[in-house]
Amino acid sequence: MQQKNINEYEKDYDIKDHPSIKGVKIIEGKNNFPISWLNQQGYCEYQLYLEYMKGIETRPTAAMTHGSQIHKQLENIFNKDATPAKFEDAVEASKTEASMSREVTVVAPDYGIRGDIDEIWMTPDEIVIIDDKPGRTPYQSTMNQVRAYCLAFKDMTGDERKIKAALRERGTDNLFWIEIFTPEVEKQIKFTIDRVQGLLDGTKPFVPTKNPKKCRSCRFKDTCEHAK
Repeated sequence: MQQKNINEYEKDYDIKDHPSIKGVKIIEGKNNFPISWLNQQGYCEYQLYLEYMKGIETRPTAAMTHGSQIHKQLENIFNKDATPAKFEDAVEASKTEASMSREVTVVAPDYGIRGDIDEIWMTPDEIVIIDDKPGRTPYQSTMNQVRAYCLAFKDMTGDERKIKAALRERGTDNLFWIEIFTPEVEKQIKFTIDRVQGLLDGTKPFVPTKNPKKCRSCRFKDTCEHAK
């Protein structure tokens, strides 16, 4: 596969910071949140409230710091041999010649989501969107995160090729979970995204986890009134 460093986009968006919610942008007039929040939402919605609505800051965990370091190392290695490309050109060219890219930014204003895909393989037959995670367990929250990347890519491109979502063990070639992005999966992830939008606009309440194990390992346990 050709390696392409996607670093330019044809589309420009009207982007503003949200006046009160940290991390949320207003893009094309609609609240837009990072897709990575779906991982946190699946773990405990109340974390989103504490961190982004109340603005409580905590130190990043060792796992978070280590993960960021590996991401950056892999990106630097990839870019040494990658050819710069515009997003739209890379997508079109992949219909006849396979390519791969890392850290591909996707934005879907209609759904209010945005994020950076860890790695994407584009071949004439299919698109494989990969998110790197520690371990080998496909949690609902991590599956939802990569499904949202698929939705955003499809929304940006209108591509009719088969799209697959995949989770890969960080630092390896092990794709430990892969799924075709079917209409039913698309419907499910839209429902979850709508729920988060409801959290942001105040029409839905933040529901804390009922799992005491999650509470004990949570970095917000000292400030959360629901901690068990």
